Amino acid sequence: MTRRPNWFAALLLAALMTGCATSPPGPPTTTEGGVPIDATRTAQGQDSRVLFLVIHYTVANFPLSMRILTEQEVSAHYLLSDESPPRIYRLVDESRRAWHSGASAWGPNKRLNSSSIGIEIVHPGFVQGPNGQRLYLPFPKAQIDALIPLVQDIVKRHQIRPERILGHGEVTPAYKEDPGPTFPWKLFAELGITPPWPDASRVAAQRTLFEAQLPDVAWFQLALAKHGYAIEPTGVFDRQTERVLMNFQMRYRPGNYAGQPDAESAALLWVLTNAMPADAMAPPPAPSAPLAPPDRPDPRPPLPAMR
Repeated sequence: MTRRPNWFAALLLAALMTGCATSPPGPPTTTEGGVPIDATRTAQGQDSRVLFLVIHYTVANFPLSMRILTEQEVSAHYLLSDESPPRIYRLVDESRRAWHSGASAWGPNKRLNSSSIGIEIVHPGFVQGPNGQRLYLPFPKAQIDALIPLVQDIVKRHQIRPERILGHGEVTPAYKEDPGPTFPWKLFAELGITPPWPDASRVAAQRTLFEAQLPDVAWFQLALAKHGYAIEPTGVFDRQTERVLMNFQMRYRPGNYAGQPDAESAALLWVLTNAMPADAMAPPPAPSAPLAPPDRPDPRPPLPAMR
């Protein structure tokens, strides 16, 4: 038998190694239905479908909250319990749409179920005071301590803009006000989760001017719309304006949320809307077709009208 020279073996080995290096990728992935999909390339032009984070309270105890959110049509991505210590339950995968916001809107964005993650906090909301007024209860520190890292994680993964972290009452002000006036929005601003809190000195200076001459209702409606609320510019102080202004005050002036226009509320609005980055207020191009089917309404009955 004729022996081949050593250089031939080395050449053969090099050819084999080169072939391994340039071999086609492994078998394609498949869908659940068995359709072959090649997932070896990824488009650069993409981002998360999640644009908003909406925070709610349940107005129910933990067992009832869990039953409502898992056995009825209303749902949320996460439920934060009031156990000791609190636990976070994922009820809907983030890749899927939960039915938590109903007929909601913020700025030019509508039907937020399709573009948001919803967090429900087990919390009674309020109790009726001796004169029939609502007394909103504070959130336990342990709950807030559990909520903050969850929010921070969701925001980081989906790159949610700070001004799009909202309460249920802000996106559905007609009949909702959760998470209410005791939710620590100012703490979230101090942590850099939500936009900076309105500068107190600017608010005070502007308040003095508005006390001399309070803007009319049309100004309030336009300012609230610029901030993000869905409000019709009727030019009259109507029920929708009262509800929207009440939700605004619950977040930025929780000590007085009567829903009435006044100089301090006008000053807060002026500082917030003038400090808002220009790109945050610019509406996106109008789509040529609806991006998603209409959201299912929130089947929970509305709370009694607040006076």
